[in-house]
Amino acid sequence: MSPPSGRDAGDPLPPTPGTLYLVPSTLDLGIPAAATPLDDVLPALTIRTAARLTHWVVENAKSARAFLRRVGEVCPLAAPLRAQHMQTLAAPAKGSRPAFAAADRRGTLAPLLEPLRRGHDVGLLSEAGMPAVADPGTELVAAAHDEGFAVQALVGPSALLLALAAAGLNGQSFAFVGYLPVAAPARAARIRELEALSRRTAQTQLFIETPYRNAQLLDTLLTTLAGSTRLAIAHGLTTPLGWSRTHTVAHWQRHRPSLHADVPAVFSLLAAQG
Repeated sequence: MSPPSGRDAGDPLPPTPGTLYLVPSTLDLGIPAAATPLDDVLPALTIRTAARLTHWVVENAKSARAFLRRVGEVCPLAAPLRAQHMQTLAAPAKGSRPAFAAADRRGTLAPLLEPLRRGHDVGLLSEAGMPAVADPGTELVAAAHDEGFAVQALVGPSALLLALAAAGLNGQSFAFVGYLPVAAPARAARIRELEALSRRTAQTQLFIETPYRNAQLLDTLLTTLAGSTRLAIAHGLTTPLGWSRTHTVAHWQRHRPSLHADVPAVFSLLAAQG
């Protein structure tokens, strides 16, 4: 049988392309008071897959090495930390939208996919939770699909879904709207807009904030929302500090919770109908 056109009989076969694995991390952000045993929150297959990978695209190299150190305590790493190949995923500009056009992705993301072309499996890792879900990575995943690489999401914690499930609000119709504006007038206006949308459509609205501004966001929610609106707060999920509670805004106004300034929280609201 003749070799494929353009290749001599003695030429090596091209490498089989690698797979892009979306590797979920813990939700504790490495905070000592919130630290959770890795195998309490990640299944064995996810840990074993992370342990065998040697090529990574990460949100933060320091936290990625800390995560891999924890992985190595459960399952031996295929390569020591100093031999792991890490590329950092550039953070998108604040307020920017993902580049959904393939041509817009090729220039900046092509180097990150090079290990896949050479046959290496690559792990995509964010600082907490599931990559590309309320975290960077969406454009890299899209670029991998553009080039025909296999993409596989591994099982692990997603703060948004955990918060939604525990909220007791509408889990059949919901929207994640990301971060709210920081400026007080714009933030209050956005909250009123989301409440009106929820009242009109019976849709749960989920959003997050940088942990040190959790208390500030809660203040605005309690002074802006109607007393009958149900507000769910999921705080420090999967950690020893974790809790999820849902009450009306009127109840929260009488019993204001304390939120840690370094622990992530997810907020959800569902406006009363009528």
